[in-house]
Amino acid sequence: MTRFRESVRSLLREQVLDAAYRLVAAEGWNGLRMTSIARAAGISRQTLYNEFGAKEAIGDALVQRELEGFLIGIERELDAHRGELEAAAAAGVGYTLQQTVDNPLIKSVLVAARGGEDDLLAYLTTRTEPVFGTAMAMLDAYAIEAWPEVDEESRGLAVETVVRLTVSHIVQPVASPAETAARIARITARIAYPGGVRGGPVPDRT
Repeated sequence: MTRFRESVRSLLREQVLDAAYRLVAAEGWNGLRMTSIARAAGISRQTLYNEFGAKEAIGDALVQRELEGFLIGIERELDAHRGELEAAAAAGVGYTLQQTVDNPLIKSVLVAARGGEDDLLAYLTTRTEPVFGTAMAMLDAYAIEAWPEVDEESRGLAVETVVRLTVSHIVQPVASPAETAARIARITARIAYPGGVRGGPVPDRT
């Protein structure tokens, strides 16, 4: 019975988050009301409050769910280029930046925020510790296994740099995803291998 209740609750949360995702992508976050989310999810407002408590909790859950999907995709990109750190970084960053262009929720949030209209961006910027912490922990664990020759300090600096630069370019892009990814990857590789990648010079592709 306990497992059944947990399964029902999990399905309910996904149902609510799917509904909130659609509404935010179509209408933005600021004007979104709990009543609208409950109606779109096909549940009562009281049930929604019982499960999430407040709109802010739904925002947190939406961001965390998107982050989990991003990290799965990033790991897949890293695995495809595991033998070369710079290529792996470019693939992972490029995937992330392109997803922010293609993802309806993130696209809606960023477009609205640039007009000063959407507070959901705070979940990616001023309320970043869960996002940064999760991403950096995942990448650090991956780097330890994939590139063990990188010393701990250089690895930590490289991981923090790639995460913070990527988020910065998500919020305020200055070039195409591919161009930005290549630049961030070069910076990351030079931090990880100060003397040159695996003993050789880092290729300059500018």
